[in-house]
Formats: sequence, C-alpha cells, structure tokens
Amino acid sequence: MAARMRKRKPENPRKTAKPSADRETRLIYGVMPVLESLRAGGGKMRKIVMSEGRRDSRSGEIDKIARKCGVPVIRISRKEFDALFEREVNHQGVAAYVKTVQFKSAESILEKAEDNDTALFLVIDGIEDPRNLGAILRTAECAGVDGVFIPERRNAGITDTAVKTSAGASEILDIAKVKNQNRLIDELKSRDVWVVGASGDSETVYSDWDFDQKTAIVVGREGKGLHRLTAEKCDILVGIPMLGNIDSLNVSVAAGVLLYEVVRQRGTK
Repeated sequence: MAARMRKRKPENPRKTAKPSADRETRLIYGVMPVLESLRAGGGKMRKIVMSEGRRDSRSGEIDKIARKCGVPVIRISRKEFDALFEREVNHQGVAAYVKTVQFKSAESILEKAEDNDTALFLVIDGIEDPRNLGAILRTAECAGVDGVFIPERRNAGITDTAVKTSAGASEILDIAKVKNQNRLIDELKSRDVWVVGASGDSETVYSDWDFDQKTAIVVGREGKGLHRLTAEKCDILVGIPMLGNIDSLNVSVAAGVLLYEVVRQRGTK
C-alpha cells in the first residue's frame, strides 16, 4: 500500500512575506529618515512598521506625528521584523512604506528665481555614490536650497540608500531631473542667476566670491570634478584650499562647505 502523502503545513505569511516593491512605493529605513519624513507632513507615507522592542522617545514621537497625519503604525515582534526586512540594512527596528519621490519640473523650480534676489539652487553633475547624493541633499535642505537639479543619466538615483542618508531631505526638497545640463545652465543665466562651479583647479578661493545674489552652485563627480563643458559654462569656478597632503574633499563635504559659505555671507549682511 502506497504511503499517504502528508500535507505540508502552510507557513505563516506574516513571517515569510517580503516588502512589496512597485513603481509607486518604496521603503525607507531608520528612525531619523522616517521621523523627518513625517515632520515634513507625512503625505507621501502609507504605513509604518515598527519593532515592539522600540519604546524610546523618538519612537513615541513617530507614533504621535503619525497619528496626526493619519499614517497607520503597525507593531510586530523583533523576530518578525527581522524576517520581514533585510538584516543587512541598518533599519533600527523602523521602516516605512512611502510613495516614490515625485520630481518637479525644471521650469517650476527655475521660476523661483523670478522674484527672489537670494534664490539658491544646487546643480549636481554626475554623482555616482547614492550615499554622497543623500548627504548632499541633506545639507542642501538644511542650508535652505530652493531647488536641486540632477541629470537623468550617469548619476546616482534617489535610491533607498540615498533617501536614508538624506534623513528625509529627499522628501522635502524640490528636485528636478534634467536631460541637458548645459542648457539648464543657460536657463539659469537667463534668469540672472550666477552659476558657481566647484573646482580644485581654481585659483579663486570660495570665500572670496560674493554669494549675496542669485546663485546656483555646481558640484561634480567623485574624484573627477565637473565635466569639461559644464565647467566652461559656469560663470566662475571656485576652490577650497587644501592644506594637507590629500588634494580634495569628499564631494558631499565640499558641497556643505560652499552652501554654508552662502549661509554665512547672507546671514551677516
């Protein structure tokens, strides 16, 4: 007599399910990225999943703001959380499903220069590391940048890594993708925006330039700097003095130095 096959017990879907991924939804991990996204309004957030082990003040703030924004918070055990989300991600027991970044049109951002004598823009010329891109976006938001332009091709995208590193800034900033960066620079100039490129070869020290006017700062690729045509299009190239043995800063640090020089000059006038 043939042995009777035993039916396999179905696995608990809660333990084996993986985060859904589609073109309209993505995941952000970590306490601060989720919290900053909520502080920005929470309009793009669909739900938050949190480990039951988190009972600190920031988790309480996430609960409080999420309730105001109408964003559901689902608490599960740490074991279930680790099974559901990637272990290699530093999620800190918090994850959120959010709508993908909605890019603005370049024209809508450029319009901000029309009646604003202190408009400040950031043009990113081929950043390849999403961590650098995220760090630059975080600094740009903190420095009050009115809009960021990134190239459609040959540039790190707004990935989960970039979003996490930006600590929520990617959800707040107005960001546009552009096909032709040189044409964008022409558009900025036509609106009386001074285009200032960062270059290690420049003899003009960044602090000697007058940033108290409409400005677009252009930062280039890691280790390579601005593309040649982009550099030629800029009104002025400025450099940051290197006093040690290493000849350049990380691009995200360089962007921070330049942006906060703008803040310093405008804050003292």
